[in-house]
Amino acid sequence: MKRLTLVRHAKSDTPLPGQKDWDRPLNRRGQRDAPEMARRLRARKLKPDLVLSSPAVRALTTASIMARELKVPAEVMGQDERLYLASPADLLAVIRDLGGHAPHLMIFGHNPGITDCANRLSAGEHMDNMPTCAVFTATFTIDEWSELEWGSGQDVEFDYPRNLA
Repeated sequence: MKRLTLVRHAKSDTPLPGQKDWDRPLNRRGQRDAPEMARRLRARKLKPDLVLSSPAVRALTTASIMARELKVPAEVMGQDERLYLASPADLLAVIRDLGGHAPHLMIFGHNPGITDCANRLSAGEHMDNMPTCAVFTATFTIDEWSELEWGSGQDVEFDYPRNLA
């Protein structure tokens, strides 16, 4: 049994003139939402064994903040350029290639790919959009991440900063 958690990066600033999309930092709301979502995961005892992030500043900062709150050691954190603005197929390829034996894998990425990937992985529940800093988590009856298939996610949970439920 494996658990996958997909996280859309927290809210970022609009780009400054001449600033590359890659370099956009989190804004004040993003800096507030990332630790809050990590606290919600910690309350549900959902600590990842491996964290992979897009190397874009906004995704990597979100991953770093959440990892710190979840007390995830630095040696189980990684980056992969394929996660930057990745399609669902690219996300699946990274998960299959790098997930290894991790019981709980957490991926930080961008829309629209992260929402589309979550929907394609889920065996049931679908969402229109993962807002910034939204968290999708599901379990999979597989032994290795290389076995991950679309439509196989069970026990799906979805949370986002403005969710008051």
